[in-house]
Amino acid sequence: MPTIHDLVRALAQREGVEAVVILGRDGLLIDTRTNGDLDGEHLAALTPAVASAAESIGQAAGHGSLVTTVIEYERGHAIISAVSPEAILLLIVHSSAHLGALLYDLRRHRANIASLV
Repeated sequence: MPTIHDLVRALAQREGVEAVVILGRDGLLIDTRTNGDLDGEHLAALTPAVASAAESIGQAAGHGSLVTTVIEYERGHAIISAVSPEAILLLIVHSSAHLGALLYDLRRHRANIASLV
C-alpha cells in the first residue's frame, strides 16, 4: 500500500512541480519534497492563512468549504487543496507545468490522497 512519502515523491516527480508540501491545518509540516531553494517548513507555515482566507470567501459566497484553490503568479502557480479535515496539500508549480492535468489528477485521486494523511 502506498504511503504519504510515496505520494509526495510521485507528485514531486511531475514535470514543473517545484515543491510538494503536506501540512496540518495548524501549519505544521507532515511531509515535503522541494526542488531548488524552496523551504518546505516556511511554505507550510504560510499556507493556513491563505487556505483560511479562501475558505472564508467560499463561505461568504455561499459556495461551501474549500476544496482547491489556484493562485497564479508571474512565474508559476500555487495549488492549495484541502485533502482531509486535518491536512492540506500545497503544490508550487512552474508556469511550464501542465496545470489542467495536475488539477484533474488531484480531483480524481482526492479520496486516495485523503486516506494517506
